[in-house]
Amino acid sequence: MQGITPFLWFVDNAEEAARFYVSIFKDSKLVSNTRVKDTPSGVDTYVIELMLHGTRFLLFNGGKAPGFDQFSPATSFVLQCKTQKEIDYYWGRLLRGGKSMQCGWLTDKYGIAWQVIPTFLPKLLNNPKNKEGSARATQAMLKMVKLDIQKLKDAYSGK
Repeated sequence: MQGITPFLWFVDNAEEAARFYVSIFKDSKLVSNTRVKDTPSGVDTYVIELMLHGTRFLLFNGGKAPGFDQFSPATSFVLQCKTQKEIDYYWGRLLRGGKSMQCGWLTDKYGIAWQVIPTFLPKLLNNPKNKEGSARATQAMLKMVKLDIQKLKDAYSGK
């Protein structure tokens, strides 16, 4: 059992979002959808449990509440990919209806921020044995929107 579970407050489309995410991540499923009646806000709500890529999430249909009605890129989910094909797959699907940002970041159509990165990126950008290569790779990454594994490796090696 995972010790920390992301809990995401949606105004009114948590069920739609849950179906969207489960459709993207192949090893995912809706676990439960619990209706909560007689909440303090007076609105019936839903708590949806799902598994995405091995991680348990709770999505909450909580209605409009000040400070709870939108997401921010200040909180994001890092999706580590082994291949460029994986990056392309997740990037393309999560971006539908969303907005791309710099350095492998995007916000999906619900406003959730994702970082779609290669698994080796942290080591590539911070290798004390090759500081110059790491600096080149960092500069290359800063110019990218969707990350390109080959271009990052080429920059690191000085090609």
